[in-house]
Amino acid sequence: MLNKKYSKILFIFFMGLGMSLLMTLIITYINTGYDNKYINRFFKAWSVSLPVALLVTTIVAPLVEKFVDKITK
Repeated sequence: MLNKKYSKILFIFFMGLGMSLLMTLIITYINTGYDNKYINRFFKAWSVSLPVALLVTTIVAPLVEKFVDKITK
C-alpha cells in the first residue's frame, strides 16, 4: 500500500491517464474511423494528449477542489 501523502499525485496521474485514454480512443474513432491503422493513430494522438492531460489536471484539480469546497457545506 502506498503512503497517503502521494494521494494527490496519484489522483492527478490516474485522472489524466483515464481521461486522455478514453477521450483519445473516442475522438480518434470519430475523426478517422476504425481500420487496420486505428491503433497506430490512437497511440500517436495519445502520446500528445497524455502529457497535456497530466499538465492540465495538475493545474485544474486544485482549483476545482477549492471551488467545490466553497459551494458545499
